[in-house]
Amino acid sequence: MKGSERDDTPVLITEAEPSYEDQFAARKRKYMIMMGLRIPCLLLAGLTYQVWWLALGFVALSIPLPWMAVLIANDRPPRKSEKVNRYQRDPKAIEAADRQVIDG
Repeated sequence: MKGSERDDTPVLITEAEPSYEDQFAARKRKYMIMMGLRIPCLLLAGLTYQVWWLALGFVALSIPLPWMAVLIANDRPPRKSEKVNRYQRDPKAIEAADRQVIDG
């Protein structure tokens, strides 16, 4: 292959899970995003206090966010259904036994 036609995507050669540090970083990132969504909900509730039902909706949306963030952050990541690239050799066929044998 020429250099420009080569596919540089990594090849999965193992079924091993990501490292603990990678899993922890992903869980921490999800937690921070979900907890970060709570602040805008509370700010929007404060800004829309004249429309009581809208402010109440934002407050009601922000209440379960910490609980959901903890549940999602403590859950292990789902197993990925990736195809493992393993070498598959072609099985060699055994010759048929009905050949004529000539003894000399």
